[in-house]
Amino acid sequence: MKRVVLLGSTGSIGQSTLKVVEDLPDRLRLVGLAAGGGNLDELARQTRRLRPSAVCVFDAAKLPSLRARVDGATRLLAGEEGLVELATMREADVVLIAIVGTAGLRPALAAIEAGKDIAVASKEILVMAGEAVTAAAKRKGVRILPVDSEHNAIWQCLDGKPRGEVRNLWLTASGGPFRKKPKAEFARITLQEALKHPTWNMGSKITLDSATLMNKGLEMIEARWLFDIEMARVQVVIHPQSVVHSLVEFVDGSLLAQLCEPNMRLPIQYALTYPERLPNTLPSADFVKMARMDFEMPDHDRFPALRLAREAGERGGTAPAVFNAANEVAVDRFVKGEIRFPDIWGIVESALARHRLVEHASLEEILAADRWAREVSRAWKGG
Repeated sequence: MKRVVLLGSTGSIGQSTLKVVEDLPDRLRLVGLAAGGGNLDELARQTRRLRPSAVCVFDAAKLPSLRARVDGATRLLAGEEGLVELATMREADVVLIAIVGTAGLRPALAAIEAGKDIAVASKEILVMAGEAVTAAAKRKGVRILPVDSEHNAIWQCLDGKPRGEVRNLWLTASGGPFRKKPKAEFARITLQEALKHPTWNMGSKITLDSATLMNKGLEMIEARWLFDIEMARVQVVIHPQSVVHSLVEFVDGSLLAQLCEPNMRLPIQYALTYPERLPNTLPSADFVKMARMDFEMPDHDRFPALRLAREAGERGGTAPAVFNAANEVAVDRFVKGEIRFPDIWGIVESALARHRLVEHASLEEILAADRWAREVSRAWKGG
């Protein structure tokens, strides 16, 4: 029995995680839940149904409202301190972090210091602070378990092989809804068009990142730290069917790929039950549906996100934090109708060009770079 704390329970990854836990009641037990507070009714329903030991609402102002919706059997917490308390619960074995944005960083580091394995679904943790997080995990002897389908696939394919045997890690990308759209039409892309992902059902931020390929850029930086491999060996290939979730190319020319139906429950289950593989209620593979698998190289001219990500990852230090923060602000501004779709890349490129790099940055320096990037990105007016 593994005891799980879930940070980000009301989002798409959180909801899938709950299905995995309920699918394996003899092997997984939920002991802690946390959510931002934007969907308080759902958090209350989860609390009543699963009866965890403790629940945290990140928006402390929502705590009285949550208390009115649940009974007194569950300890209620709030704010960043509450997230840290959940992440360090004595009874927890693994902390799954599915909070979008930077809010999961301190709880992740706290969980590691408390000797907990962390399952990472929030890209920001390793993008912003990969050096610090991986160093802390190594020092404390805990595991960082990848939940993203692409990194989970690479983890399965590597299966403990030394990095010296790896020629390239290949992250697959669906290509998003604009894979075939001419560059000249990008400025007229609407929010509604950008939110129509061809394969996955995800939250709006991740869906928009998929449309720009920024999500794949973030995953490149994340892979560099997860698998302790330099950026030059992290590649991206477009695979519209999303059946091959990623590949490892070895030095002898062999390729190993992980395939399954696009359903986040599988990588979540593998991360939570590792090193075991357990049966579940997911449907078996449909080979007829998998009969066609297309691959193509990304167009860096139309989608500059991958170039920007490689630049940030190779510079290291605070550059990835700037890349991430500028993108978050740019996506928010696009949602609000303040900028056009291509301006998302423009904001990120401008922030990276203006940033004064701090190498081997401390957590406070990383957070300062994050704040700076948000400020300049909110003020960006084009050009």
